[in-house]
Amino acid sequence: MPTISNGPWNFWIPVAASKLSAAWMQDALRDGFQALEAGKTQEAADICRRLIGAKPDLTEAHFLVGLVAIELKDRSTAIQAFGSVTELDPRHGAAWAQLARLFMQAGQPLRADAALESAIQFEDGNPVVADLIGSVYSILGDQREALQWFGKAAAKSPRTAAFRVNHANCQMYLGNLDEAGDQLREVLKMQPFNPNAHWILAGLKKATDRDHVDEMQKLVATCGYPPQALAFMQYAIGKEFEDLEQWDDAFDAFAAGAKARRTTIEYDEAAEVAMYDALEKIYTREWLESGPAGRDDPSPVFVVGQPRTGTTLVERIITAHSAVYSAGELRQFGNSFRRLMDYREPKRFSARLVEEAATVDPAALGEAYIRSTAKIRGSTPLFVDKLPSNFLYLPLILKALPNAKIVHLRRNPMDACFSSFKQLFADAYPHSYEQAEIARHHARYFHLMEYWRERFGDRFHEVEYEKIAADVEPNARALIEFLGLPWEEACLNFHQQTSAVTTASAVQVRQPAHTKSIGRWKRYEKHLAPMRQTLQEFGIPF
Repeated sequence: MPTISNGPWNFWIPVAASKLSAAWMQDALRDGFQALEAGKTQEAADICRRLIGAKPDLTEAHFLVGLVAIELKDRSTAIQAFGSVTELDPRHGAAWAQLARLFMQAGQPLRADAALESAIQFEDGNPVVADLIGSVYSILGDQREALQWFGKAAAKSPRTAAFRVNHANCQMYLGNLDEAGDQLREVLKMQPFNPNAHWILAGLKKATDRDHVDEMQKLVATCGYPPQALAFMQYAIGKEFEDLEQWDDAFDAFAAGAKARRTTIEYDEAAEVAMYDALEKIYTREWLESGPAGRDDPSPVFVVGQPRTGTTLVERIITAHSAVYSAGELRQFGNSFRRLMDYREPKRFSARLVEEAATVDPAALGEAYIRSTAKIRGSTPLFVDKLPSNFLYLPLILKALPNAKIVHLRRNPMDACFSSFKQLFADAYPHSYEQAEIARHHARYFHLMEYWRERFGDRFHEVEYEKIAADVEPNARALIEFLGLPWEEACLNFHQQTSAVTTASAVQVRQPAHTKSIGRWKRYEKHLAPMRQTLQEFGIPF
């Protein structure tokens, strides 16, 4: 009989079994799903405990455990719970789809493929499963296939706003901005208060009047949004006020959105400080040059830096070349050495992580990365992995993949920090919602890159955002030359690419390079004293 271990949670430890009616169980399941949907995670967890205690083989109770675990960011428990569902009911398409998504997020593509195959086999016209399959293809980077599945879900259940929002979001990734807008406006006819729809819609084009922003402000004043939803609304309001060049109103909205978002996330700054200290101490030139060799595959190109610093612009320039494929923002490198280390701590980043990673066999790490990217890297000679935070692992990349290319983006620190502050991210960059926190983080990054430059500067190429935005061609030519490729004029027409973009720059990169964002922080200077003063205290020039 499948069971759920007592792991880090206690809510599923079986209580004394009782002869509870089937009707009670169905009512409890309904209450559990409703509690989870309302954000009452602990209440949903308590219901799981009672249900599984009363009937350990109740399939949907295990499914609910998996959903609660996802909400609590406990991936291992979620995988175990959905695995229990598939043991109890091997034809449960939704559980297979959830497993496929979780395995992809965990950097386990082979297990993800097997789960995805089962999800498709047992989809059986269920729009929930179709939507989940779409999300898996989206994580895989196959946005065109994702669009088909999201469209299937939306067509089968057109009154389900979440399906239509996902469909619209995928349309945006593919550059189908008009179609995305039409879909979102239909959602807002059904649910005028839908925060995600308002947020995506605000990002599709430049606002030219106050109609939408006035509507959103009225909703914020009357709807009583919880923090996560409020963040979506305030960031959307801020973006449209910025379009209208109403700088003070824009800042007030960004600040309100950041404050709301900050209440929903955990950010352990002390652990981050300890990790940076460990990186600087351990990863020396002597460390790089000692020990066994890595994997000699020349195909990866890592584009790294801080978010909102031009990494997507550079990726688009590179991948406009016929010899390069865009694989997106991949977590495979970090996941590869975590698996080799059998690292199971809940924190994705820690001093212990980087200390133990230094002892991983570089050839095994390189091989694990190449193997884990095999199905998502395209068929071209080179592929781009554009996860900005891979700058942390620069020496590990150099050792595990000595023939890989690394491109680092640099941008004015105030512009970089403020651009992140006014951007709502999905589940990354928890430091970016408070001015002093983001400035201290940027200072740590800045000083770490000084160490990497001093120790390994001959092994990576740096691009200044301000220079490439102002004069694309000479900087693009230098970039393509660094990659060892012949020049192609298509690299200057990067904005004409039809491939998907899934980052915060999904709309902007459909346009030619411009300098409108350079010095943008000065429009808000009177509001940014904490950010500016913190950077100055750490000696960061801007």
